[in-house]
Amino acid sequence: MSKFLSPLYSSLVEYVPGEQPQDKKYIKLNTNESPFPPCRQVLEALNEKETARLNLYCDPESKMLKEALAKQYGVKKENVFVANGSDDILNFAFMAYAREDGCAFADITYGFYKVFAQLYGINAQIIPLKADFTLSADDYCGINKFIAIANPNAPTGICLPLAEIEKVIESNPDNVVLIDEAYVDFGGESAIKLIDKYPNLLVVQTFSKSRSMAGARLGFAIANEQLIKDLEKIKFSTNPYNVNRLTQLAGICTIENQAYYDKNAKEIIASREFTTKKLEELGFTVLDSKANFIFAKSDKISGEELYLSLKERGILVRHFTAERIKEFNRITIGTLQQMECFIKETENILKEKNL
Repeated sequence: MSKFLSPLYSSLVEYVPGEQPQDKKYIKLNTNESPFPPCRQVLEALNEKETARLNLYCDPESKMLKEALAKQYGVKKENVFVANGSDDILNFAFMAYAREDGCAFADITYGFYKVFAQLYGINAQIIPLKADFTLSADDYCGINKFIAIANPNAPTGICLPLAEIEKVIESNPDNVVLIDEAYVDFGGESAIKLIDKYPNLLVVQTFSKSRSMAGARLGFAIANEQLIKDLEKIKFSTNPYNVNRLTQLAGICTIENQAYYDKNAKEIIASREFTTKKLEELGFTVLDSKANFIFAKSDKISGEELYLSLKERGILVRHFTAERIKEFNRITIGTLQQMECFIKETENILKEKNL
């Protein structure tokens, strides 16, 4: 750390992304990416003609992309905001809505919430999940703070019913409630249908998971028009060109070929159920996931030992060290072939250790 860094940030504990080792080829089940490539139309659209236009700025308003998203979700273009990944939107939301009254989020959830709260000096109320790792909506009702809820949650994969989400939104009318739906396409129910009813609701989604565009960095929010104007104000005060022209084009093509991504999501859900069943047969505890990953532990082997043993065999999963979840590993769902390999190697590890 240099002597030039502002004291405001010297104690900041930054977000740690999932590892991306380059020493050998791995089956990557650690960062919740899709195992499927973008659709053929996306690949064809990103052609030489389009890349030759990279000398020109992109549309700062992303008009065509917003129109495509608005049509897909049955809202107005004015209800849509797009950004450089959903993390960009989370950043803007914490900056815009959490400073006055503080914020609230779960103790076991997406790690960036805590980072953003610290980054902006926001008083955070961290609310523990229940013993079974479910989130209690009652804990958030009427607390009069900016609230961030990942639904389905990460890293647990557990989904809160929409009726429970609505209780939280309705009981905090003077504060924004952000519902982070990064994984909603794998079995959750979106809160987008509630935006006309609740002006304090901000729904955030991403193209990184079900839409196979993690490397392109594209996220979007759908909300009341006034909240969208708030986010636009911050965007145009920081980086108006935050979604590049190729990403905008890829996003439009993705929306136009939704059937391909729906099919992939169904395959991932089927692989998730297969993997859950096989792990349970091996004695694992697997939480009820509605995401493209599962959260699992075994009484036979520690979470860290399983993670390290799998890594030695060329399979990456995500291990966390927080006390409540250190015996769990988060396992991204890949193709059925990848998950069969994961199960086989897990079985081999247990056998070799006589477990």
